[in-house]
Amino acid sequence: MVQGKWFAPGSDLSELIPVRSAVFGGGRDDLDTSSWNVLVYDDSIPAATGRIWWENGAFWLGGIGVLETCRHRKLGDLVLRLLLFKAQSHAAREVRLRCPADVTGFFERLGLKPQSGEDTEAVEMMIPGNLIDLDSCKNCPKSSCPNRK
Repeated sequence: MVQGKWFAPGSDLSELIPVRSAVFGGGRDDLDTSSWNVLVYDDSIPAATGRIWWENGAFWLGGIGVLETCRHRKLGDLVLRLLLFKAQSHAAREVRLRCPADVTGFFERLGLKPQSGEDTEAVEMMIPGNLIDLDSCKNCPKSSCPNRK
């Protein structure tokens, strides 16, 4: 079973730090005191994480990662959707992130767009809050799905 758990700013992050360390090679940092963190479990095992914080008039996403042994199960997609839902539920005007250029396609699937003036290593992406659309069925090619109306 896949489950998600939220950690409020300033919470004990000892459950998710091992995932962050394994994926990114880093542990705790200054953003931990001001970020909401989410941890996704796969069969009760911490498998994926990400965080969201408010800075300079926008919500920012970061630290989105999945353990290598748990990849290709849509857990990263779930983390991204949870973070975007958190922003949407707080009436976000815009959501931003910085990511390596080779993973922009992952974020573009949910509407984030690269911004002009990116450098070659890190790309800044953004989506206006009113364009966040978490409807999984909208672009689904399955015509026989019971979720279709």
